[in-house]
Amino acid sequence: MAVGVWTLVEKSDYISLLPSKTYATSAYILVLAGAIVMVTGVLGCCATFKEQRKLLQVYFVLLLCIFLLEILAGVLAYIYYQQLNDELKQNLKATMTSKYGQSNENEHITQAVDKLQQEFKCCGSNKSTDWEESNWIRSAHSEGRKVPDSCCKTIIKHCGRRDHPSNIYKVEGGCISKLEKFILEHLKIIGAVGVGIACVQIIGMVFTCCLYRSLKAEPL
Repeated sequence: MAVGVWTLVEKSDYISLLPSKTYATSAYILVLAGAIVMVTGVLGCCATFKEQRKLLQVYFVLLLCIFLLEILAGVLAYIYYQQLNDELKQNLKATMTSKYGQSNENEHITQAVDKLQQEFKCCGSNKSTDWEESNWIRSAHSEGRKVPDSCCKTIIKHCGRRDHPSNIYKVEGGCISKLEKFILEHLKIIGAVGVGIACVQIIGMVFTCCLYRSLKAEPL
């Protein structure tokens, strides 16, 4: 649950730059599995303390559901790990040039791009000149900027009017490779947590079966 919430809260800006929902779905599945774990933990304690076979049956089914959810999160993370590079190449540049600075409904995209460029010290999708194709740069709203101010090494208003390497992240390269590396590392965490917790659930299910068999059948 902690990993899922961390992904959705701390990394939500970057999620908005990805056209696929697989990354976010994996995090939601971890949160759901975490919530079920909390309920299951209480139920498991009650079943063990009261030694009731029916409660143990319910506990086993919930453990199985958690196991399947965690495996699903791990598989989704692995699948997205394989297709991330192509997706970023096809969509990140288009998203940055067509949606940046365009209307209030795309404000979250603008904020995400600004945060991306500042945190990873990059400018543009592949290179800083990508911004020449931006609808916002070509419009009057850019006020003569050649790149957004978030490309600047030191942000001050209208600093994007000067695109010299001493002023912007020009030689540092574009953001695709850096965002890809960041997300791939996080997908490894999601996948590892999903599969790791799933393995723990297998142990729980085995012990539940052992306890179930050791208890006498309840009278009808």
